[in-house]
Amino acid sequence: MRMRIPSPRMILNIMLPVVIIQSKMADLLGSILSSMEKPPTVGDKESRRKAREQAARMKKMQEDEKKKKAEFRKRMEKEVSEFIQDTKQQKRKYNPMGKIERSILHDVAEVAGLASFSFGEDEESRYVMIFKKEFAPSDDELEAYRKGEEWDPQKAEYRRRLKEQAALEEETTGKTQKRAASPSSNYRDKYSHLIGTSSAKDAAHTLEANQAYGMVPVANKRDTRSIEQAMNEIRAKKRQKTGDEDTGAGSTSTS
Repeated sequence: MRMRIPSPRMILNIMLPVVIIQSKMADLLGSILSSMEKPPTVGDKESRRKAREQAARMKKMQEDEKKKKAEFRKRMEKEVSEFIQDTKQQKRKYNPMGKIERSILHDVAEVAGLASFSFGEDEESRYVMIFKKEFAPSDDELEAYRKGEEWDPQKAEYRRRLKEQAALEEETTGKTQKRAASPSSNYRDKYSHLIGTSSAKDAAHTLEANQAYGMVPVANKRDTRSIEQAMNEIRAKKRQKTGDEDTGAGSTSTS
């Protein structure tokens, strides 16, 4: 039996698809390998170790801070409770503390039904005072603390009385000046060249009428006749006037 030897063309046609498939597989394997992370070097391992240590330290610091806040709050709650139960205390002043501690103390006081205030100009010197509700501070007391002064109730009462007395005196003075109001100028001096040194009122009583200008006193103008006399005089004047008119008409007709 004779074996048929394949021609080169047939061999090429058979081997070409295999080569193409192998090439694609190689490309795919290369892309997979390139996408994989390279094994860390010594420097990368050190950086990652430091990052893990720093994260651990930060976490521990946060846990410690949280623990300190919880312990501080617990201590403040105990002190506030003792303050409330002590009937002799009306207020309590704390030492200067940080902003977070002041915030915690304010919150504890609010929950306990107390009044709390922060005083002090600088952040390092600010402190908290708590008051029982029935002994809440007045505006004057708060103003004294804001100025850094100690509050003295007796001195405050004395100053309050002085203010009230000063206000009362000012009000009384204002009323007195209002009642004793006088004109800004003296009319006697202003018109002395016209009416002399006497007042206008006195001059009006002593003024005499000047008949040359037709000024007649009121007493001279009063009619002393009775109504009948006045009517008779009026009728007589009318009759006289009528007679004069008749006489004038007769003279005209005669001429």
